[in-house]
Amino acid sequence: MTGADAVRAGRRDAVVLDAMGGDHGPAETVAGAVTAWREHGVPVVLAGRAPDLARELAAHDAAGEIPVVHAPDVVPMTERGAGGAALPASSLAVGCGLVGEGEAAAFVSAGSTGAVVAQAVRRIGRAEGVLRPALAVALPSLPGGASVLVDAGATADPTPEMMAQFALLGAGYARAVLGVPDPVAGLLSIGSEPGKGNRLARRAEELLRGLPMRFHGNIEGHDVLSGAVDVIVTDGFTGNVVLKNVEGCVRTALAMVARAGIAEPGALAGVARRYDPQTHGGAALLGLRGTVIVAHGSSTAATIARACVVAHSLSCLEPA
Repeated sequence: MTGADAVRAGRRDAVVLDAMGGDHGPAETVAGAVTAWREHGVPVVLAGRAPDLARELAAHDAAGEIPVVHAPDVVPMTERGAGGAALPASSLAVGCGLVGEGEAAAFVSAGSTGAVVAQAVRRIGRAEGVLRPALAVALPSLPGGASVLVDAGATADPTPEMMAQFALLGAGYARAVLGVPDPVAGLLSIGSEPGKGNRLARRAEELLRGLPMRFHGNIEGHDVLSGAVDVIVTDGFTGNVVLKNVEGCVRTALAMVARAGIAEPGALAGVARRYDPQTHGGAALLGLRGTVIVAHGSSTAATIARACVVAHSLSCLEPA
């Protein structure tokens, strides 16, 4: 039994995991899939090289417990995007294909973001009217809630029209996932005054002001974690830099506080967890006809498990 037949024999609400993706696949990805199933009840299907996956499953005494769809090829982490189309039998392509064909509910990968986006668009497809998908990450904010950063790395060079759609996609995510009834969006720029920024930001600002949603105006870098807005809109290049800068600054600041003896490491653990990839699992790729979660390339088993849980939860949500 191969391909979609293996999934038909199981459950169509399953999460397909690119078991070969990431820096540590398939060892960490398979371990994460086992955890997602055993501890959280998330039905997972593994896409990848069957012999490798069988060996990893056996190591967890999980042979026959989690379905495997054989995909002999692997898209390298260095692949930026469309080149992955040359490997139609890759774990990435096969996994996205199962979701696109309606044989699975969601897809998770820790592989190359560019390749994931390209294959998701190709095999799952964009939602009606969407120009380009966008990655959304919920960043914990000072008031205790979270703000959606979008785009966090899917489209490095968007048009202003794409950024306007990112705002709408982010607002939909904030409503559906964060429970914000009437989200407020802000455009990340180099100044809060109207008209600040480069040509892309200035034109995007004009379009955002005309959208059927609440627009705060421009925000600056120091507003990212302040909770000033519910949706932080930016291009994928800037968004990815912001995301990794936030993660790095939090780790560094907490380490410096602990080293200075200002607080016990245990007292800082709660803050660290809020920004840990293991907590949020990955970024949701919005604007597609199916649910896709992109996990960090260095994801551990715990992060993969969390990504599968998030993907399953998102796929169960009613359309906004």
